[in-house]
Amino acid sequence: MSTISSRTYAVCAGACFSLFGTFLACRAEADVVEGRIRPLVDRTVKALMTANDVAGMAVGISVDGRRFIFNYGLADKEKATPVTADTLFEIGSVSKALTATLGAYAEAKGALAFSDAASEHWQEVAGSAFDHITVLELGTYTAGGLPLQFPDEVINNSTLTRYFRGWRPGYEPGTYRVYSNPSIGLFGFLAAASLRKPFPELMEGTLFPALGLTNSYIRVPEAEMGDYAFGYNKANNPVRVSSGALDAQAYGVKTTAADLLRFVEANIDPSGLEPSLQKAIGATQTGYYRTGDMFQSLGWELYAWPAALDTLLAGNSSDMAMKPHAVAPLVPPQKPAQDVFFNKTGSTGGFGTYAAFVPTRRIGVVLLANRNYPIPERIKAAYSILGMLEAVSQDERHR
Repeated sequence: MSTISSRTYAVCAGACFSLFGTFLACRAEADVVEGRIRPLVDRTVKALMTANDVAGMAVGISVDGRRFIFNYGLADKEKATPVTADTLFEIGSVSKALTATLGAYAEAKGALAFSDAASEHWQEVAGSAFDHITVLELGTYTAGGLPLQFPDEVINNSTLTRYFRGWRPGYEPGTYRVYSNPSIGLFGFLAAASLRKPFPELMEGTLFPALGLTNSYIRVPEAEMGDYAFGYNKANNPVRVSSGALDAQAYGVKTTAADLLRFVEANIDPSGLEPSLQKAIGATQTGYYRTGDMFQSLGWELYAWPAALDTLLAGNSSDMAMKPHAVAPLVPPQKPAQDVFFNKTGSTGGFGTYAAFVPTRRIGVVLLANRNYPIPERIKAAYSILGMLEAVSQDERHR
């Protein structure tokens, strides 16, 4: 039987104590950072919840690689179920950033090209306007005026196909941005078709695991329904999102604050991802069209940082969501500056979400709530938190 010499034992023990000491030091530093962050987050979120009658919220913070999750209020008012680390929220149109990532992943894998005509990947619309509309134009809402929502009569595959076959653009593709669920929905549909698997299967079986998202779903499994929060509508009735045409692609993700923050962190630093996914992240962080101060990418909307609060409020206004805006194509595609602010809002009938981050500053925030409260309130809260995170990050770097 071999024995360990006293010298070897001493060296090993010393190394263990050194590692333990490093762990304690890191934990102490994290506690200091949390001690600076929590008071402002608590004040901001509690005031927001009170002012907007929000039952529950989860907030994720990332600063210099450290992550913090703060939970508030109730996921289910009737059962008095608190929001926890496992609570699933509907994130509405923040789902579009994940759909865009899947589409960019398909492009990175060579399954499609952004310059492809849409009809190349869906033969049922060959001979229609989609012979002259590209995959990229669908992903950037510049296909020519697809509406915000499908007409009520679009309820199944046959009516969906009939709608797209008969649709005619109101603008020359690539000239106007018209924010549209059918547009990004079809982008995701084509991405899945090019990869030859159903969209939900690709998201839950390929993209989410590759990003390290362990509690994210398109269709919440029965075993996880207990963690699925109820949203609350204007009448304070409990609601969850109903199904619709291309809903999974446009607004269908349910996830936790930790998972959504993990997605943000993958965008802040994608170096740990496999190469095709790194390339995909890069594609979703590139501006393809510009309107005013906003650069439209795939899923994300980009601004030069630092950005004025009024600039972000204007870029996330109902005017931007509801009206057409002339765009200038960016040739070659580009970012607005070295320091770039990325953001996306999302809403369903009973939920409101916001995600924002600045990769070069290594800061990010996600706000998830079980009420569709006003978007300006989300922007203001996140802007305040990000300003504090930037100050904390700068202080930490100069210690």
